[in-house]
Amino acid sequence: MDFTATIIFIIAAFALGGVVVMSRDSLPPRIKRGLAIVSIALIAFAFFLIVYSFLNMGT
Repeated sequence: MDFTATIIFIIAAFALGGVVVMSRDSLPPRIKRGLAIVSIALIAFAFFLIVYSFLNMGT
């Protein structure tokens, strides 16, 4: 199975989280809260994909 799209999504999710953390002082509060919620959800889903791919590695 080709995991290229999964790897790209995982990298993009962690990059978004990094950008939100690094630019937290320059963002307005309403945008900061929305971006933080979205990035937390995407990072949680990325962790799920990592665990799922490890569990299905032998099949």
